[in-house]
Parts: sequence; structure tokens; C-alpha cells
Amino acid sequence: MALNPFFLQGTSSEQRLAQDLINEHLKIYGVEVTYIPRKYVNKKSIIEEVQSSKFDDNFAIEAYVNNYDGYGGAGDVLTKFGMSLKDEVILTISKERFEDFISPFLAAADDGTDASEIILSTRPREGDLVYFPLGQRLFEVKFVEHENPFYQLGKNYVYELKCELFEYEDEVIDTSINAIDTQVQDEGYISTLRLVGLGRTATATAALGQGYVREIFLNNDGSGFTSTPTITFENSPADNPARAIGILTTRANVTSIEKIIMTSAGAGYNTVPKITISGGGGTGAAATCSIETVYNGVIRFNVIDGGVGYGTEPTVTVGQPGAGTTAVGIASVGYAGVDQVVKSIYVSNPGIGYASAPTVTIADPPSMAGIGTFSFNEVIEGSRSFAQARVKSWDQDTKILLISNVGIGSTVSGFFVGENIIGKTSGASYALASHNYEDANDKYNDASAFEINADDILDFTESNPFGTY
Repeated sequence: MALNPFFLQGTSSEQRLAQDLINEHLKIYGVEVTYIPRKYVNKKSIIEEVQSSKFDDNFAIEAYVNNYDGYGGAGDVLTKFGMSLKDEVILTISKERFEDFISPFLAAADDGTDASEIILSTRPREGDLVYFPLGQRLFEVKFVEHENPFYQLGKNYVYELKCELFEYEDEVIDTSINAIDTQVQDEGYISTLRLVGLGRTATATAALGQGYVREIFLNNDGSGFTSTPTITFENSPADNPARAIGILTTRANVTSIEKIIMTSAGAGYNTVPKITISGGGGTGAAATCSIETVYNGVIRFNVIDGGVGYGTEPTVTVGQPGAGTTAVGIASVGYAGVDQVVKSIYVSNPGIGYASAPTVTIADPPSMAGIGTFSFNEVIEGSRSFAQARVKSWDQDTKILLISNVGIGSTVSGFFVGENIIGKTSGASYALASHNYEDANDKYNDASAFEINADDILDFTESNPFGTY
């Protein structure tokens, strides 16, 4: 039987009055919270799993706190991984206020495609955040109740947000509100970049000699090597033998010698020296060489100053002889303390025909002088890798940059040593000396400490304390 048309279940004017009264009560008795919508940055296309998300918008809205006797939930829970906080809060917000002042902005970012950063714009969503200023805490919306109270005068007027204390998982939080953004400054997966403040160009000299090894011929690259073999040259009459190292390569699961490169070409040879390849676990490798007994060549490079700030091997330029072949040197970079320097220069080609020692010029490091100050939460980018990350903190004195969200905005998962790290907002720029992508602040990384302490309590070395079965 149809409803009696003379008795309405709620007119539009009655519904309007109810909504206005609710809005007014929320403004009087509520608390101004900040609603922060979640945006999906990257999703797997197969199972729609969210790989990364960000929070970079904020909307102020009044909310009534349903909890009158403190936070709900399990509270502080002691687990084997440490203390876990399970506080919950229930907030009531106006349906009309959300739809009028928040939904239009969310709808503008929701293009209706799978690639959209906003999935649902018409109501609050599970996964969004709410900043609760009374406790200065971030809560995550776990459930949205939209039918309580249940259709008074034929309409619903509020959303009830059931929220749980937010557990940070490396999301990007950049709302431009310092009180919110700094909530997770020391949390998440934090990587350490050591940057170079002042670079310094390395210097070296060349030593000449006669009777040196002119070229090495790798006749058999061998196989089965598990470590670098030793390359030994027969001694020269001048007691100045050539020295070299072997460079290994692996192809089709077979490790062999790719090339042999000299650290010194030796001097005083009047006959071709024998080359012995030993050690390294391999077999079958053999090499011979040719010598130059008449003209001078570069037999060795001497590094005078290793410089500072060399993340990659710099180019080495050797002066030309009056007539003959120009020598070629290859720089090798390593650490001296925390600085990356030119450790040595290999003799790739000694050249021929030098009457006097040539000049040796080593290219400048990527950055001779770092500039600027990185700011919290700004995006940084590598000049060559184009990898991006977010700044957690910057120490101007030690040049230590702590970052998170490594790889955002690109398909590259890390930075290249030697490239410049550039702040997209501050414009700061420094060369990267080294990086450590190990998690610096994972609340679950104390498992080993727990295990060690547990072993001190229960001794399993003699027998099982729980009995044998």
C-alpha cells in the first residue's frame, strides 16, 4: 500500500533545518581538524596493489569528537618488536560541509581513469588522514559510517569517521603545514647521502724510462676464477720489473680474465720478460708482451694529490711527445677516510718517444664547490640518474643528507656516485660522494638484538630447555 501523501517523511525545508542545526552544533562544540586525502602515485596494474601514495593537500573542517573518556582502541601494546600504539578516535563531520568544500577539489583531481591519483571524491575515504590538533597526532580513516543516525527525516546529515593512529610506511607527506609534515620527519626508511662541500682537483706526475713493457697480449683468458689472479713479470736487469693486475669478467657463468692492465711498465729490460699468471682459482690463462729498448716512455704515474670529490674515474690527459705515441693513463678512484680520491693511475699505454717527462692533467671532480641549503621535505634530483627523493634533514657542517622515498618520479631506484644532487626548491647542489640505502629507522630492525638477548636467557647449546620429543 502506498504511503499517505498528506503525511510527508521529511520535507526539503525540514531537512535543510536539520542540516543547518547540525552544522551549527559542529561549529560550536567541534574541533577544527585537518582532512588530508590520500593520492595514489603508483599502482600495480595486475592486482591494483598500491605501491606508493602521497598526502599533499589539506582541508580544514570542523569535527565532533565522539570519544569522551580518552582514546579508544587497544592503547599501548607491548610486542616483541617494541611498543606499538593502537589509539583510536571517532570523529563526526558534516556531510554537507564535506561535499561543498572538499569534494569539488577532489573531483578536479579525479579524471575517472585507473591512473587517477584520487579514486573517490564524493565522500571521505578509508585510507585518508586526519590531523587531530588536540593530541597533535595523525590518524588514518579506517571506516566511514554514512548511515548513522539512520535517515532522519529521510536523509543522512553526517559522516562518522572511525580512525586509528597512523602508522607511517614511507608515504610522501607534504601538506605545507609544518606541524603535520614534521610528524614523520624521523620515521620510515631513511637513506644517507654523503655529499662533497668543496672539491679539489687531483695532481700527478709521469716517470720515464727505457727497456719497458710496451704492450701485453692476453693469449688465453683462462676459466674458473673465483678471485683476482696475481700477474708476475720476470725481473729486469735494473731490478725494476713491470707490475700489472688482471681484470675479471663473467660470461655464461664462466669467469675469466678480460684484460691485463699495468700499474708500472718496468724499466731496464733488454729481452722480453716472462709473464706468470697464478692464483685466483682459475686455470689456463697465459699472456706475453713486447718491450721498447730504444726510446723513452711513461713507465709509471705518481699521484701527488688525490684530490677530493671524485665519485667516478676522471679523465687523465698526458702531454704529447715531440715525435711518437702519446701515453694513456686510467685513473682509479677509492676512499681516503670519507673522501673519494684518485688512488692511482694505471699505465694503459706507455707511449713512445718522450725526451722529457710529460705533463699529467687530471679532470676536475664533478663539483668543485657545493652551494645552498637543502630544505625539509623538498624533492632532490640526481643530475645524471634523474632519480628523485625527499629530504628528511640536512647537516651543513658534515654534509650529510638524510632522505626518504628514493626513486619517486622516476624508474631509477638510486643515485649515481659522483653526480650532483640538486634541490628542486632550494636550488642547493652538491656532488654525491657515497650513499647508504640501508634503513636507518625501521622499528622492526631490532629483531637481531631481541634474538641475541633471548639466547642469553635460554641456552640451547646443551639441550632443548622445553624438552625433547
